[in-house]
Amino acid sequence: MIQRWQRSTSVTEENRPDDGPFEIEERIHQRLIRDIDESVLRGLDAERARQQVERAARALSGEMFPQLVGDAKEEVIGHVADEVLGHGPIEPLLRDPSISEVMVNAPDEVYYERDGIIYESNVVFRDEAHVSRVIDRVVSSIGRHVDEASPMVDARLADGSRVNVIIPPLVPRSPVITIRKFRGDRYAMSDLIAIGTLSESMARLLEGCVKAKLNVVVSGGTGSGKTTLLNALSGFIPERERIVTIEDPIELNLQQRHVIAMEARPASTEGRGEVTQRDLVRNALRMRPDRIIVGEVRGPEAFDMMQAMNTGHEGSLTTVHANSARDALARIENMVLMAGFELPVGVIREQMASALHVIVHLSRLSDGTRKLMSLTEVCGTEGSLVTLQDVFVFKQASITQDGKVQGEMRATGIRPRFADRLHTYGVDLSADVFDVARWG
Repeated sequence: MIQRWQRSTSVTEENRPDDGPFEIEERIHQRLIRDIDESVLRGLDAERARQQVERAARALSGEMFPQLVGDAKEEVIGHVADEVLGHGPIEPLLRDPSISEVMVNAPDEVYYERDGIIYESNVVFRDEAHVSRVIDRVVSSIGRHVDEASPMVDARLADGSRVNVIIPPLVPRSPVITIRKFRGDRYAMSDLIAIGTLSESMARLLEGCVKAKLNVVVSGGTGSGKTTLLNALSGFIPERERIVTIEDPIELNLQQRHVIAMEARPASTEGRGEVTQRDLVRNALRMRPDRIIVGEVRGPEAFDMMQAMNTGHEGSLTTVHANSARDALARIENMVLMAGFELPVGVIREQMASALHVIVHLSRLSDGTRKLMSLTEVCGTEGSLVTLQDVFVFKQASITQDGKVQGEMRATGIRPRFADRLHTYGVDLSADVFDVARWG
């Protein structure tokens, strides 16, 4: 259990019996920093290093605070170990596998996300200086720094988690930390079926789309599960194919052996050395890829992605932030315009209509669940517009008394043009899979 301790008002005398837990932790921590050989800890694995720190902290607590006994003593020792080896007060949240995101808004305002719902935790820092100390430890471990000249950092931790830090004066009240945890246990499509993101029938259809080398865009809002679904879709790519992934930062965890993972790099503090996703997409075309996967298109690399899809690199996958399938196309169009080519909008739309086959849209619903909301086919152009047709849509039936959304995906009755392509690639689906009567 995460305990919320109230901070003591002041500590001036050595070994005061009324020291608060924060002050006890701080004083043991400072002694440990002086006494322990950090080079020895660096040579140990995480479990043995923690055992060594806890052993030293236990000895110091007995020497400095003999009145501290029982569970209170063990809790202090655990928190001191978190300060020395981890991320301070938020370390228990980061260790909890059920928590997907940790947000520090202020010393006494720490939130976390579990199953798509945000909760306020009982975790507290001593003060802003304590938050800043944890920030320094986080950013220094990845070779970055944060100060008034560089008040924002967005990077990937050693375990793959994404961290964003922003400090005053950009956030006047307190430094802010946001950590999106990396899931090493990659979700398979069977997991998404089990948690209700999509049905088994939809999973089989998406499997067919990947095996038939359709170019698929996964769209949705923040936290809707785009990367998770992209990971699951990548599991359907045959082992014999060479896959090149491009991300900023790396989040995908593909299980195939023949995978080349590339990651964009920000400019240094001197403004040099930047490598963009667009640079990586261009380089990927020279690497003989069978599939190109862009974790998320968010800029001019969309143009190069379209070019790749239109010149034989079929079966490409990517995600985009959008509120609907139609909005996804509008976002991609704007990104292509960012590439700096003075192309008429009509030409861009023709390229999109030719390159893209399917848009899969996800949403996070009011109960925190993530659902596949629509599967939409890109049909072509009509006049100056790209034509779309929904093949499947999510129909919400009701909301239960405990707030759970009830509903299911239903066919619209339209047989998509890519159905023949699925058959050509040997993907045999049920004859009535697109029949609205079957889903009635």
